[in-house]
Amino acid sequence: MSMRLLLLLCLTGHVFAKEPPDVNCLVLHLEHVKCTWNEQGTPEVNYTFNSRFHYDNGIRSCKEYILENNITIGCIQPYGEPTNRFNTFYTNLVHGEKSFPKKHELKNKVLLNPPVNLTVLNGSDSNLWFYWNQISKGCVESEVRFRTNHNKWETSKVSSAKQNFCINLPSSNSRYEVQVRSKITTTCGESLYWSDWSEPVVWGSNNSTDINHINVPMSVWTPVLYVLGGFTLVLLVIILLQHERLRIILIPVVPKQSLIPYHDIENWLHPSKGLNFENFKANYNERACSVREYCQVSRSDSESSDDSNCSVNTDQTDCSVSTPTKESEDLSTPCSSSSSAAIVPSKEEQHVSV
Repeated sequence: MSMRLLLLLCLTGHVFAKEPPDVNCLVLHLEHVKCTWNEQGTPEVNYTFNSRFHYDNGIRSCKEYILENNITIGCIQPYGEPTNRFNTFYTNLVHGEKSFPKKHELKNKVLLNPPVNLTVLNGSDSNLWFYWNQISKGCVESEVRFRTNHNKWETSKVSSAKQNFCINLPSSNSRYEVQVRSKITTTCGESLYWSDWSEPVVWGSNNSTDINHINVPMSVWTPVLYVLGGFTLVLLVIILLQHERLRIILIPVVPKQSLIPYHDIENWLHPSKGLNFENFKANYNERACSVREYCQVSRSDSESSDDSNCSVNTDQTDCSVSTPTKESEDLSTPCSSSSSAAIVPSKEEQHVSV
């Protein structure tokens, strides 16, 4: 009976006993080794972590722990030599008298950072060239994804030792967006993990680049500046309309003079307050002048009648002009409306006037 009870206690204890934490390690950009032990959940106690590579002289204690709710769940250690990942990596978790050692092979567990300095140039060959930077140029292969006008992504592999990509004869009316990611190539111990995608670079119809995100948030001050600008414009318009000297005067088309009596012109024009309409009225008189007409008289007519009239005096004023007679053997001038004298070719002078 006691043997059965003891066997039952051993079986139940094995069932309810918690499994030891499992440690997983990853080489980060060939600069650090990151190890975590929270894959099965956050542990209940804080573990102490130690590690070393196969050819290291001694064990290295963790100097940078990763915490979650004040419980250690991971550690970041310096990587050391570039070839360390080809050596066995030893880890050990310790809590009190319990320790959990483990061996790791890190050759294919390398995670690179995303490529940086992604730029685009429109080459002299009319092609679109994209360039980026990544460590270990000869041991890194890249993958490019691109799309046109927000369509589906297309991917293309780039061989090792190349850190550029070309789009042949791009359309100036299209928009191109490109991203790149990298991993260790097969010739240098292929990694299982691709890096994250780089920041996108955009080439559009205006031949400009945008390395930042596509949706750039509008500044908070932009609407404020728009409101202030509109308020200032309205204020200036009000000031101009209120100022009398700068008031805009619209003068309509002047109608026919016969339709407007002279005394109504002042009311029709609506002159400004400072304009004196009396200054535009005439303040002088003109004296009328008489017009005399002279015509040629033939010799036969002059002998028959000495008192024949050939002109009509239209006015008798002080500004009428009397024309003296003059003897001449020349021919007389034709009849005209002027104040000059008419000379008659005869022995007798005939001055005809009314």
